[in-house]
Amino acid sequence: MTDLTAFAHGLPKAELHLHLEGTLEPDLKFALAERNGIELAEKTVDEVKATYDFTDLTSFLAVYYPAMRVLVTADDFHDLAWAYLQRAAAQGVVHVEMFFDPQAHTGRGVPFADVIGGYRRAVVRAERELGISAELIMCFLRDYSAEFAFATLMEALPYKQWILGIGLDSDERGNPPEKFAEVFARARAEGFLLTMHCDIDQPGSIDNIRTVLDEIQVDRIDHGTNIVEDPALVALAIERGLGFTTCPVSNSFVTEQMKADEIVGLLRQGAKVTLNSDDPAYFGAYVGDTYVALAEHAGLTETDLVQFAINSFEASWLTPARRADYLAAVADYAARHGVAMPAA
Repeated sequence: MTDLTAFAHGLPKAELHLHLEGTLEPDLKFALAERNGIELAEKTVDEVKATYDFTDLTSFLAVYYPAMRVLVTADDFHDLAWAYLQRAAAQGVVHVEMFFDPQAHTGRGVPFADVIGGYRRAVVRAERELGISAELIMCFLRDYSAEFAFATLMEALPYKQWILGIGLDSDERGNPPEKFAEVFARARAEGFLLTMHCDIDQPGSIDNIRTVLDEIQVDRIDHGTNIVEDPALVALAIERGLGFTTCPVSNSFVTEQMKADEIVGLLRQGAKVTLNSDDPAYFGAYVGDTYVALAEHAGLTETDLVQFAINSFEASWLTPARRADYLAAVADYAARHGVAMPAA
């Protein structure tokens, strides 16, 4: 392990863009399939990984959703989240706000209570055994109807104390944010924080970002680097202190590049841009690995990585007191490693 890798992995950080269903590693997929009596087409880990031939978001989703059928019971969802949380702890994550997609499970007959119940057990266990602060963000699948999203929101209300925020993900093409405006308005009225995926290089990306900022008025944007196409929107996001949860390694799988120039450019302008792993089982990099990959690709310094860690807490939905404690831990880590803190 190089010094940069060791520094990046040990750096205290929050992860704000992580799909729990995207942490399904092949070995766990096989174990859950056997547990639930499910026949898989693939027989080896190599055969599973051979299906990871993604050229865009659509080709990724075509592999991603069918794999979820091995998730059946509350224990399965617990085991999935617990496996991720252990890996995250080993890469410096001390706080995580995790996406989950209940419609991908309830739509095939899995009870909502089993999905969230299993995930919640892992959240509680992580606090107790790993010292990780973990929260859940419930996402709607944008390629389903707004009516299904609204029904899912209603189903979630009895578990409101377990859900920090509401998000929107899946295939953005033909599914603009305004399709879900009324559902998100109701979610805000119920007290949830709001975020939406604005995936990279989608048709109408900049218009969707504008809608998310001006009309939906989200509290954070997931991906969102196409905002650089409109400097006025960049200025507005910086003025609002809006966080961006970028995912450079996953970008490189669904497009031709990491979007490193856009990510670093936003960082230099003072935007609260963060680094995240997205779907690490499919893209081969957890969040510490993601810090290293971008640093090596873009020639970043350890001080730059400290800034990304600071941003991860600043863009999080932590209480001010807990955020201050984590920021102090980042400063202490930098000092112990002789790394200069970023200029204020």
